[in-house]
Amino acid sequence: MLIKILYNLINPFLSPENRARFLKKRGILNCGNNWSIFKDVGFRSEPYLIIMGDNVKITNGVRFVTHDGGVHVIRNKYNMHNIDKFGTIVIGNNVFIGINSIIMPNVVIGDNVVIGAGSIVTRDIPNNTIVCGFPAKEVKNIEEYYVSIKDDLDNTKMMYNAEKKRYLTDKYFNKKIL
Repeated sequence: MLIKILYNLINPFLSPENRARFLKKRGILNCGNNWSIFKDVGFRSEPYLIIMGDNVKITNGVRFVTHDGGVHVIRNKYNMHNIDKFGTIVIGNNVFIGINSIIMPNVVIGDNVVIGAGSIVTRDIPNNTIVCGFPAKEVKNIEEYYVSIKDDLDNTKMMYNAEKKRYLTDKYFNKKIL
C-alpha cells in the first residue's frame, strides 16, 4: 500500500530511466517510455510476460492476467498436478486502457488504441482502434473517434487546477439549462 501511495506521488516526476527501474522492480522487464500507471493496477503473478510500448496510460483498477487459472480443473481431473498455462500480453505505442479493464493472456494490443472502461480484452486489437465491452469489440477506428469528439475538446492540460475548475464549471454549469 505504501508503495502505491509513494508511486502516485512521484509518478509524474520520474525520469525515463527511473520509470523503467520502477516497473522492473515490479517484474515488468520490457517497457517503453512516457508511460503513466494509475494506482491499483494489477500486474498479477507473471508481470515479466508483459511488454509495454511508449506513451501508454493504464488507469485505476486495470488487471493483467498472464495465466489461465482454469487449468486447476485439468490438474485434478487428469492427475497433472504440476501443470500451468501462460501467455504474453503485448501493448503497443500510444495506448489508453480505461478504468477496471481486464487484459487476458495471449493478447496483442496495437498502436493508437483506446480500450474503454470495464472492457475485457480476450483477442488481439488492431492498430488505430477503439474497443469496449466484454468481450471487447471494435466500436470505431481512431479517425472516427477523433471526428466524433473534436468539437468538444478542451485545452486544459497546461491549466492549474483552479483555472481548470473555473473553466469547466463555467462551461458546463453556467450555461442556460433547459
